[in-house]
Amino acid sequence: MKKQAIVTCAVTGAGDTAQKSPYVPITPEEIAKSAIDAAKAGATIAHIHVRDPKTGEMSHDVALFREVVERIREADTDVIINLTSGGGGDWIPSEEDPTVGGPGTDMQTPEERHEPIGELLPEICTLDCGSVNFGDQIYISPTEWLRRQAKLIQQCGVKPELECFDTGHLRFANQLIEEGLIDGDPMFQFCLGIPWGADADAETMLYLRDRLPKNAHWSAFGIGRMQMPVVAQSLLLGGNVRVGLEDNLYLGKGVKATNAQLVEKAVHIMDTLGVAPMTPAEAREHLGLRNPHRKAD
Repeated sequence: MKKQAIVTCAVTGAGDTAQKSPYVPITPEEIAKSAIDAAKAGATIAHIHVRDPKTGEMSHDVALFREVVERIREADTDVIINLTSGGGGDWIPSEEDPTVGGPGTDMQTPEERHEPIGELLPEICTLDCGSVNFGDQIYISPTEWLRRQAKLIQQCGVKPELECFDTGHLRFANQLIEEGLIDGDPMFQFCLGIPWGADADAETMLYLRDRLPKNAHWSAFGIGRMQMPVVAQSLLLGGNVRVGLEDNLYLGKGVKATNAQLVEKAVHIMDTLGVAPMTPAEAREHLGLRNPHRKAD
């Protein structure tokens, strides 16, 4: 029997990519269809953001999340839903007054970030485990805010995916576990190659993996051209994988991809290494997920 691994597809993200590729899904219908197509290609989990259908820009509208979730849950194709709870955390200091956020700043409280999770009860949601220089802006997620968010997630029975963009994020995620704010076997995602967080290389991945709790599940992704090399490296180190248009727009040099094509490429790498994608049903048991809202088969 082949070794198995979980494949996550991050289908749209929140970045400025909608104008860069015709395959980035924008409307709730497009996002749901892309998640379902990725599942048919072998994805176990669909990681979901939503966008303003008119502008293609990031949105926090719970109604948009609701439509995506309902469309996926009503589909015949099964996939585990993982909603972002990163919400508004972008801070760009004003040039006139650095104590005030300038153009592009988008901040939400922990309670606002949690709103789609508390209402829609996905099986998994992300929890970004710290602040970081994110390109030319700062992503802000203070420790006390994270404790509040972790408690809200815990109270509604959703499993948090502890996203670590730098090494200190892993240290704080482990602190949340020690404080009893994370139930069951913890689930980590190493987010690699984003300026200016952790590097997308084997040494960094190994450093992070070796500092996990013994009962942890973990995955990793790289952005841009590092997406598929990180797939291979994560598998070799015993982890799970993530691909998708949130992190990379290309199948190869100059060839723009769909989410399904990126999943298919990752599954091919897995097959070459003797690893099979875990089904959603297998992953639910493996991760200990609770899913009260999945329609009966």
